[in-house]
Amino acid sequence: MSGCAQMEAEKVISYSGTGKARQALAGKKTLVVGLGRTGVSAALFLHGCGALVTASDALPADKLTGAGELSAIGVQIKAGGEAVDTAGLDLVVVSPGVPSGSPLLVQARANGAAVISEVELAFRFIDCPVLAVAGTNGKTTTTTLLGRILEDAGKKVFVGGNIGTPAIEYAASGGGADLCVLELSSFHLETTDTFNPKVGILLNITEDHLDRYRDFDHYAETKFRLFENQKEGDWAIVNAGDPVIARRLSAWQGKGSLIPFSVSGPLERGLWLEGGEMVCSMDGIERRFDTGRFMLKGLHNIENIMAAVAAALLMGVPQESIERTLAAFTGLGHRMEQVRVLGGATYIDDSKGTNIGALIGALKGTLAPVILIAGGRDKGGDYRALELLVREKVKLLVLIGEAAPKIKAALGDVVETVGAATLEEAVRISHDSAESGDTVLLCPACSSFDMFRDYKERGERFSAAVEKL
Repeated sequence: MSGCAQMEAEKVISYSGTGKARQALAGKKTLVVGLGRTGVSAALFLHGCGALVTASDALPADKLTGAGELSAIGVQIKAGGEAVDTAGLDLVVVSPGVPSGSPLLVQARANGAAVISEVELAFRFIDCPVLAVAGTNGKTTTTTLLGRILEDAGKKVFVGGNIGTPAIEYAASGGGADLCVLELSSFHLETTDTFNPKVGILLNITEDHLDRYRDFDHYAETKFRLFENQKEGDWAIVNAGDPVIARRLSAWQGKGSLIPFSVSGPLERGLWLEGGEMVCSMDGIERRFDTGRFMLKGLHNIENIMAAVAAALLMGVPQESIERTLAAFTGLGHRMEQVRVLGGATYIDDSKGTNIGALIGALKGTLAPVILIAGGRDKGGDYRALELLVREKVKLLVLIGEAAPKIKAALGDVVETVGAATLEEAVRISHDSAESGDTVLLCPACSSFDMFRDYKERGERFSAAVEKL
């Protein structure tokens, strides 16, 4: 988290709301659905603005960290599946984990309530331009890097959204930043209404969360909601080298200025690779960046860098300042992070690789032969899309978690495949098979929630097991 974002997170937030927020929300009958950190913050903000607030969650009250705090100030709590009366509601604010098509939300809409995401609520009261980063993979790296570039250039920056601090906490804090950089998932974008980033960034679209969406097209459409309210004077930075995005660009109807980038070949305008340089030509001025000076490695990270650089240049950051940040930024934990070299084999933690697209990118950027540890909670993707890369690069596939049978059915006849009951056992099996020159890669292509609290705990357990070898 950048320094300014940390400052915002540590502020004592009164949740009294700005005058504009109080005027808009006072007396409104509101419902907050989902009481994780985001939902609790939204409920506190609404209450502080004078709204009449009910908060709902499927978990029982004793499992909800913020329920006591909310009850103490007069927020009505509906926990453990308790029925919620949606009649007369003016506004429903949805936490990211709650699907927009859930029966409660369908009922609320039918009764005339507006249903919006926490990010939409926050946007209505944010006091500075918003730069929003979306995509299946690379969002956190790109958001963090962009925030760092802007901060290193002397700007006051809030970094949050899907990463770190919810956007509503910035709105509640009273603002004061020059720019807000928000990481957004498709879950946030499902229920936006007026949300309109000054700069919208779409990194890629690959299969993910298909357990939540009707199909892949529905998921892709949700990502493109990032741009639907943009107007002249706004910018849309998109990966023209991503095949799903490229197909949709042929029918582009956005009103924001389109800035494409690609690692696949030159463009008439935008950002691309040329030899060992990243070329940037957006405004009639050609700028060149030496990729050899970037601390982040791999083509997927070049894409992340292109997106962040384009946004920073649009915000007036000088090239020299950007280059200094790129020469110092080493990336984030659990994202292609080298843990150890043992017996000539390299152990890599890519626990953040929670979908098939992430695993494709990781394998493309890893030298063969690879011993791959994969599996976890399935998200509805087609693992057969990995067949060619697995055949080319992987010498042993070690499977863990609930998705192991599905992955084995898709790839078990492509490569030698074994199962492991725990991640620690998977590490031991991998070590026993590893030879000098091999890469042992943890890139699960699945979520972690069947066995771990989150991807961070999964990565930490992997690193600890490797260190014990």
